[in-house]
Amino acid sequence: MFSIGQLSKATGVKVPTIRYYEEIGLLPEPGRNAGNQRRYGQDGIDALGFIKHARDLGFSLEDIRALMGLDGNLGNDCAEADRIARSQLANVRARIRKLEQLAAELERISQLCDGGNGGCCKVLTALGDHSQCAGEHA
Repeated sequence: MFSIGQLSKATGVKVPTIRYYEEIGLLPEPGRNAGNQRRYGQDGIDALGFIKHARDLGFSLEDIRALMGLDGNLGNDCAEADRIARSQLANVRARIRKLEQLAAELERISQLCDGGNGGCCKVLTALGDHSQCAGEHA
């Protein structure tokens, strides 16, 4: 059995986050010892490892809850897991496109600067006037 601190160290998830996951029902409430301290078994480490990995991949807590509710059998559960994963992939690709647009605009703005220290700063002017942007990025 593991304390919450040991669970945190083993998974790299901070103690307040572990408590939060318990509060929202993502992690089951652990048993407690005679001193009323939380005690986790291997299933707690496995569940928290699953959550952490899914969070690292950008899944929402709602999607993680849905994935954890699947029993791992082929058929409908597999199709639902695939649907959730493909949706997350689409979200990541959309964020990448957005970041690429932002990078292009920032590069364009930064090239406005001639490095001088006199007169009006073209970077600050561009940042202050959205109409000077080459495209939509908000």
